[in-house]
Amino acid sequence: MWVPPEETDPVLLHAPTRKSVALFGAVNLHFGQLVTQFHSIFDGISFEIFLQTLLRHRGHGKRLIVTLDNASYHHAQSLAPFLKKHRKVLTLLFLPPYSPDLNPIERVWKLTRRLCTHNQYFPQLDDLVAAVSNQMKLWYRPNGTLVKLCGII
Repeated sequence: MWVPPEETDPVLLHAPTRKSVALFGAVNLHFGQLVTQFHSIFDGISFEIFLQTLLRHRGHGKRLIVTLDNASYHHAQSLAPFLKKHRKVLTLLFLPPYSPDLNPIERVWKLTRRLCTHNQYFPQLDDLVAAVSNQMKLWYRPNGTLVKLCGII
């Protein structure tokens, strides 16, 4: 970082911690509705719980196609019985490696970081979670912002 010599050095606050939280998310490309779910960790069990949530949000008689990257928990062996049971209504579409720009949810994450976390100091992890949760609540209802962001219309 460059600072003009006549000014004092800025003080950057940060909370040194290794704490983290997992946030699953999916956007309905037709309506611009966002479905998210916080968990303590990304793993096959938490991913299955999120898929169950997504199935509750699908339209009656509609199939659900979920676009995914190749994270290890997306391929967990523990998912096999669940995926077999719901194979008529749920399809997992895996993207090629190293192609996050093809996944619409990545655009949502980028906008969320810009709106909620950039140039912000969060002394506690709960403060960060609250800021992100507030934005997610705004996008829970169908909206044009996410429809435009995901490039459908």
